[in-house]
Amino acid sequence: MSDIKTFPFNKEDFDQIKNFKFGKNWPVVYVLEDKKEIYIGQTVNVHARSKQHYENPERAKLKQIHIITDEEFNISAAFDIEAWLIQYISADEKFVLQNSNGGLKNHNYYDKAKYKAKFEIAWDNLRQMGIVKNTLEDLKNSDLFKYSPYKSLTEDQFTISRQIFKDIKRNEFNTFMVNGKPGTGKTILATYLFKYLKEQEETKNMNIGLVVPMASLRKTIARVFSKIKGLKSNMVIGPNDVVKGQYDLLIVDEAHRLQRRKGIMGYGAYDNVNRGLGLGNEGTQLDWIMKSSKHPIFFYDENQSVKPADIRPEDFKKLNSKKYELVSQMRVEAGEEYIKFIEAFFDLKTPQNTNFPNYDFKIFDNAEKMVDEIKEKDKKHKLARVVAGYAWPWHTARGTRDYDIEIGDLKLIWNSTAQDWVNSPNAINEVGCIHTVQGYDLNYVGVIIGPEFSYDVENNKFKVDREKYFDTNGRNGITDPNELERYIINIYKTLLTRGIKGTYVYVVDENLRNYFKEKLGQKTSKKIGYKENYNEKNIFSPFTIEMIRVPLVGSAPCGNPFLGEENIEEYIDVEKSKIKTGFNYFILRAEGDSMNLAGINDGDLVLCRQQLKADTGNRV
Repeated sequence: MSDIKTFPFNKEDFDQIKNFKFGKNWPVVYVLEDKKEIYIGQTVNVHARSKQHYENPERAKLKQIHIITDEEFNISAAFDIEAWLIQYISADEKFVLQNSNGGLKNHNYYDKAKYKAKFEIAWDNLRQMGIVKNTLEDLKNSDLFKYSPYKSLTEDQFTISRQIFKDIKRNEFNTFMVNGKPGTGKTILATYLFKYLKEQEETKNMNIGLVVPMASLRKTIARVFSKIKGLKSNMVIGPNDVVKGQYDLLIVDEAHRLQRRKGIMGYGAYDNVNRGLGLGNEGTQLDWIMKSSKHPIFFYDENQSVKPADIRPEDFKKLNSKKYELVSQMRVEAGEEYIKFIEAFFDLKTPQNTNFPNYDFKIFDNAEKMVDEIKEKDKKHKLARVVAGYAWPWHTARGTRDYDIEIGDLKLIWNSTAQDWVNSPNAINEVGCIHTVQGYDLNYVGVIIGPEFSYDVENNKFKVDREKYFDTNGRNGITDPNELERYIINIYKTLLTRGIKGTYVYVVDENLRNYFKEKLGQKTSKKIGYKENYNEKNIFSPFTIEMIRVPLVGSAPCGNPFLGEENIEEYIDVEKSKIKTGFNYFILRAEGDSMNLAGINDGDLVLCRQQLKADTGNRV
């Protein structure tokens, strides 16, 4: 079993660690702290490592060492528990973290899920000891955790960060473009790379800025930077700020939201910047960044450009840049297949996969019911929000009415703040727009697709009603209806990829709602003259039992607590009637006969519903 043993951290007491059962030649994780600062590490010889740390003036001032031990620990488990502790303690805000962020990397190994469970037990013990204060669930939902530079990287994130560092040292390339679809961790890599470069000997003295075009997200990340040792909130800047100095390196997150001189507010100030840089009126924020930095790094997704003020994709393509691609899906638990489904739907193609195990995806016929379910999800999981396309005027902002959105008997209001709306106190009772949620993660998202976007059954194409689209800056100056359609589609693609655990959808236009359902193989609310395509239509026998694919994640020893984490070996079909909507399921292979009296024998496959808590007497 896991245990935590505490020792004084000073030279005279190191023999206590030496004589400790796990003091030498055994993998352990340790925590050094002095009530203010903290350092987390792992080693196979904590006695020798303690003496090494004592030679470091920063570590020597720490007063206690807490050693986390377990007879089942191995090197991989120690690395992972160290990484998890660093990530969560950095978000806990109780200590200033002394660690760098250079070595955290995601990898799989045998029985990883078991050690995640041991970590959760260790975290609870650290809470009881007063070393940490928040629950893991609360920290997972916090911005400090989501946008912290202390994150375990995917293989592609890790490789890209190291390659960019090498390229900057060699000075072979000046401009870098990191492309990535929604949920591939662009912002995570941007914040990680910023801290990593500030810690390396070759780049630490560079003048580096993190440019975030959207004010709401910029404020959130600035708050995160203010809590990280070595970083400051004023290192996070807007596009207008880049011209105030000369930068060695500018990292630009959400670069698709940089602006050009079209449909913007404040033309005078914009033109003044252009004149100061010797640019004509056609100068863009992209031009400003290129003129203000030696090494710009752009994190970009062409399909998240949502209004005419955004710089056109062809302008980015003109850059002489070295390109990288992020591919691993980090946000949506349904994975890359869900992203492909959304893309295929808006491309008017038949999706290859419409089955997303362990992801809660629903099309609603009733908007009020969808809003009610999102509120229930918020009570259970937190960070569940309703969002919509800009298809209703903003009456409440002008005080002309006490609601904005009306669908049947349902009346809703738009977001009351543009700054960090996702975390604002009344957000669950409001509706967010694209400008308040782009770049953010939500546990559940309820998306209202408004009446400005519909489906033409006869011609099998989408239609946009310009008069029902109320984002003034999003439509002014657009004469090509295809351009407006592209922006609106990008808005809905972005909104539909915010949800980590699930996405709920209500579509105002019934033709479009039925088209959505047909692509998912669901029954439509009523037929409205759809053209039958028998190559795409699923025909079920009346004797067919509908099945859902559930992942088999390995073996579990009977009689011990165990965390169900997806370390997937294969998928197994399970009758849909056994699956309750809104929960995550997985399958385990039982080991041992400690639960044979409960009918669970060695080698049995056990269908499990994942949950966070259990009471005495429950089978868990």
